[in-house]
Parts: sequence; structure tokens; C-alpha cells
Amino acid sequence: MSFSESSKIWNKIVYQVSCSLKKEPILSDFYQNSVLQHNNLLDSLSYILANKLSTSSISEKKMQIIFHDIYIHNSSLLNFIVKDINAILSRDPVVTDYLTPLLYLKGFHALEAYRLSHHLWNTKKKSLSIYLQNRISTVFSVDIHPAACIGSGVMLDHATGIVIGESAIIEDNVSIFHSVTLGGTGKNNSKNRHPTIRKEVVIGAGAKILGNIEVGFGAKIGAGSIVVKNVPSNVTVVGIPARIVNSIGNNKFSSKEEKNNLFYIHGFQYGDGI
Repeated sequence: MSFSESSKIWNKIVYQVSCSLKKEPILSDFYQNSVLQHNNLLDSLSYILANKLSTSSISEKKMQIIFHDIYIHNSSLLNFIVKDINAILSRDPVVTDYLTPLLYLKGFHALEAYRLSHHLWNTKKKSLSIYLQNRISTVFSVDIHPAACIGSGVMLDHATGIVIGESAIIEDNVSIFHSVTLGGTGKNNSKNRHPTIRKEVVIGAGAKILGNIEVGFGAKIGAGSIVVKNVPSNVTVVGIPARIVNSIGNNKFSSKEEKNNLFYIHGFQYGDGI
């Protein structure tokens, strides 16, 4: 299923490149190196990530071999890539083709590079995994601990400044905007000190979710909010500290201030008090 869909995506990417070349021939070398010299999506992504994350210590070629080897021996990663790139197309109105996230969106790059570092962490190659985490943080301004668990269909929109802690869990189909922190409170040194984010949660720009707490299915976290307690499913929370301002089927608000506090995600208004 993933292989078949990835082939369709790859064919669309190659077609989009051929169309773009006619309009922007100056990009011919860039397109050749990133797309046209490769046979499939995994080869292309291996090259793109290696090109961005390589250093004088680990060359682009060595990095590409490492990434390609991980992909070849772990078919499940292809499923993540397909679902992640489709999530961007379905949720981000600015993106209308597969070529854009593959070549240009650092949120997609950071997420797929994290998945490689996560594999290295789980196969006891922790030094290389942490090295890769550092490169991801330096290059993309996204700091995800390789031990964190992140599901499929995840979108890191804009991505700059995202921090995700070691014991954080993010389930499928979650959207996270820039400058979001899933961190600890500093009061708990236990293994499980970071948040759990359930499926289909949307976390607005600049929100901080702190501690071993849970954000329930379908919840929405308002931009700039600080969340330090569990959030029920299907509610919207805003503020410092975050408080519930509405839930599905409930458009009532606890204060005039909340009613005037609008929160937009991709041009959609989630209730009058969000």
C-alpha cells in the first residue's frame, strides 16, 4: 500500500519537476541533484536530508548511505513519509503539490530526519542518534529528542523553534505550529516527564505544554497558551494558564475577554472564543 502510493507520489513529483524546468531552467542543476537523478522517493529524500545535515566530520555521501540503508531495511518508515507528506497537502492551503514539501519545507525535513534518529536510538546507536539530533536542531531550528515517539500524518508547520522532549508521545494526525514546546516542568526528574498528545490535536504557535500530562483527542491549544494540566478531548483551551473556552457543540464563553480572543488556524475559525 505505502509502496504503491509512494510510487504515485514520486511520479507526480517527477512530472512537477518537468513542468517547473520549463518555467525556471536556472533550477535545472538543483532539480537534477534533488530529484531527477534518483529512482524513487526514498532515494531522493535520503539525498536531500544528507545534503542539508552533512558536515566536514560526516560527508554528504556517508550520510546518504546511512539514511538509505535505514530506509531499505525498515519499510515502515515509507508509510510515515507518505502519511506525513499527505498531511501537509490536506491541511496546509499554501501547499498544492508534493514537490514543495519534499524540496522546501523544513518542518517535513526535520520530522523525517527525526524519524531516522529515532530508529538509530532504538537500535542502540545512541551516539550517532544524538549527533543527528544536534544537526537537525542546528540546521532546521527544530529540537526533537530521538527517544520521543511520534506517530504518522504529523505536520510541523513553519517548524522554527519547536522543542519536543525525551518522553513525549505524539499520536497520529497531529498538527504543530512554530515555537511550540512539549517539555518538562523542571519539578519531575522521572522518566515520564513530558506530555502525551492524542490523535488529531492542533497546537497553535508558541504554545507550551509542560509536564507529564495528556492532551485529549481532537483538542485545540490556542496560540501562546501555557498548558500544565490535562486537557479533555474535543475542547479548545487558551490562555496562561490555559483554560477551556469551548467544546464541540458548545459555543458559550466564560468571559467577554475570551469571546474577543480569536484564534485562527489556516484561516479556519474554531469557535468565537478561541
